[in-house]
Amino acid sequence: MTQPPEIIDIHPHILSDDPTAYPLAPVGGKVSGWAAGRPVTAEQLLAAMDEAGIAKAALVQASTAYGYDNRYVLDSSARHPDRFVAVGCVDPLAPDAAGTVRTAARTPRFAGIRLFTTGSTMPGQAGWLSDESTHPFWSAVQEAGLPVCVQMRIAGIPQLVDVLERFPGVTVVLDHMAYPAIAPGREEAAFGEIEPLAKYPQVFLKLTMRNTVPLETADAGRFLVPLLDAFGSDRIAWGSNFPAAEQPLPELLRLAHAALSVLPEADRAAILSSTARRLYPALT
Repeated sequence: MTQPPEIIDIHPHILSDDPTAYPLAPVGGKVSGWAAGRPVTAEQLLAAMDEAGIAKAALVQASTAYGYDNRYVLDSSARHPDRFVAVGCVDPLAPDAAGTVRTAARTPRFAGIRLFTTGSTMPGQAGWLSDESTHPFWSAVQEAGLPVCVQMRIAGIPQLVDVLERFPGVTVVLDHMAYPAIAPGREEAAFGEIEPLAKYPQVFLKLTMRNTVPLETADAGRFLVPLLDAFGSDRIAWGSNFPAAEQPLPELLRLAHAALSVLPEADRAAILSSTARRLYPALT
């Protein structure tokens, strides 16, 4: 029997229980409801991971809590280097954005960057993703080789394509797959919303509960099979979105297993484990 892979989560968030050491400074000035109502510390996340059977995680900066202050994800990764790496936020519009990227690339356990262009506290789609003022940031990212997670909507795809064309060496990971509108009867249409990005080999997709919850009632095969054909499982990785998601971590993993059950075992293993290691080699 094939040994099951170690499961890796590339989209959990953590918040400190010490607001003096780690003060809140959310992007946009508003703390998200989940951050205020159900915060989870690094140690609480480890306990939840152990309960769920998750081996390692890439800690994604809670943009709507700490903004560009990445100390908590970095400090937590340093305390638990066998379990965590950090994905921190950088302001691409800041005058010193390129220098910040270069510093991040030299920082232990800083494994990737996150950009927050939309979310519960910032509805709509920001228009700065490919703005000329961000080009020094993207150039530095390309040179540093850090993957960039982008929280965006389908409406932002033209901006993203502009970035991909200008900076073909940049690796982009789409948080929540950019929220395709998965629903019963429109599975193929939902796939069609992100299909134009399949031709860019540097684009990876993050499958989260924003996708797997709708797939409980939709036909998972009609969405995931063409997705797999277009992108390949080596460009798709699972992330829980815990605790922004209301469900406990074991339930979020169950949702992923249920959705992925329509795919071959090797592809499930890639999505739950090996693609994450490809993106974040320090998790090996």
